[in-house]
Amino acid sequence: MAITGSGSAVPANLLDNQGLTKLVDTSDEWITTRTGIRQRRLADKSESLAALATAAGRKALAASGITAQDLDLILLATSTPDDLFGSACQIQGELRASNAVAFDLTAACSGFVFGLVTASQYIRTGTYQNILLIGADILSRWVDWQDRRTCVLFGDGAGSVVLQANSCDRLLGFELKSDGSQNNDLNLAYKPESTALSESVNVGKGNFQPITMNGKEVYRFAVQKVPEVIDKALFRANLSVDQIDWLLLHQANQRIIDAVRSRLNIPEHKVISNLAYYGNTSAASIPLALDEAVQQGKIKPGDVIVTSGFGAGLSWGAAIFQWGR
Repeated sequence: MAITGSGSAVPANLLDNQGLTKLVDTSDEWITTRTGIRQRRLADKSESLAALATAAGRKALAASGITAQDLDLILLATSTPDDLFGSACQIQGELRASNAVAFDLTAACSGFVFGLVTASQYIRTGTYQNILLIGADILSRWVDWQDRRTCVLFGDGAGSVVLQANSCDRLLGFELKSDGSQNNDLNLAYKPESTALSESVNVGKGNFQPITMNGKEVYRFAVQKVPEVIDKALFRANLSVDQIDWLLLHQANQRIIDAVRSRLNIPEHKVISNLAYYGNTSAASIPLALDEAVQQGKIKPGDVIVTSGFGAGLSWGAAIFQWGR
């Protein structure tokens, strides 16, 4: 497996921290100090997840040098599809990727890492040759904009990569984990509305409550579990921290990124972070930051990247890969 191209897309609408002060009792200093976020992009009510994901996918295809007709699989990592039955097929239709099977994968903020490992297995077994992996979320749909604990954190966006069969396997190691016992610390839970169909039959009409999060527990979980899972992935790859060119974590909170970097003894100049400009875009955050770093010329062919996603589920994982063919 080799990652041969990347792409990204974000909404045009920008909401900075000053704009949030008009919605909730907060301040730019409070948000920046505690999260590192200065602004976020938010989708318009008419903007769809499929459109954002398709735009990111087209850029990745162009960068890789293949066409949509060459694709065998489109894998969409998202928790916020336009259609509860899934949005990957919509993207397949928009791209006119008629030869590709398409499906959604839901692992929240770990979605891109879980998707990367899943897609790689199809290539390793020889089942598929060309895969488009997209991480995309529009979390603004599910944020309580009166809850200052959560509304300051999230943004919308999409990022994508093309994975292709290659003579040299560039996925060097990975480790995936889940712990459902901590599900209540971060979720977007089903909230039924009671609907009576008869005197004896009562069903729940579908709905969801806004995102809820126990910030202290999620922070504690991330700074403990992420270094551990990266260490395990490094062991599987037979690599040391010194052999890593870049650390690319899920862009959730700058304090988490700094704490993980410190625990792993990775120099600050090896850390990729664009959290300040986009906020937490869930499954989009890693590929969005990856594509930006590639476009800026930071990441070069042959660079070794360690990436880790973590979030709702609770789920977390790490993957180590070498950029380029």
